[in-house]
Amino acid sequence: MLSELSPVERRDLRLLIEEFNTAYARVLDEQNVESWPDFFTEDGFYRVTARENAQEDLPVGLVWCEGRAMMRDRAVAIRSTMVFAPRYLRHFNSNVAVLGIDEAGHILSESNYLVLETLMEDETRILQAGMYRDRFERVGDSLLLSARDCIYDSLLIPNDMVFPV
Repeated sequence: MLSELSPVERRDLRLLIEEFNTAYARVLDEQNVESWPDFFTEDGFYRVTARENAQEDLPVGLVWCEGRAMMRDRAVAIRSTMVFAPRYLRHFNSNVAVLGIDEAGHILSESNYLVLETLMEDETRILQAGMYRDRFERVGDSLLLSARDCIYDSLLIPNDMVFPV
């Protein structure tokens, strides 16, 4: 059961989430992947999955990270062991909807995302479009993700997806 929020509370939370998502996008656009895990709680969850899997409540994920330590391992792999062509990314986030606050005090929200990718010697293309389904924890005056599901709409996505969305 989600708690009811006043219009002012909903607006204030939406602004806080929008600011969070702006900072998140900046880190990823700058390819500062080492800082990406810092947006999550220590036991945070991150998954990139297809819309069909999310609709059927299937746990399958293209990317699956349980805990900040696993996210750090992924960041190290991206930075030091993976070989991929140089690229630029641009993350866009819009239409933040605050769904409410659950019994544990987590703020639940959904928003749309779009990630554009430009390879050094190629055209800009849509890497992924979809929806974030988020669960946030308040930490002082800021937020951390306790869960982020990145649910992509595309049936086919490039097989060279390297960075988090």
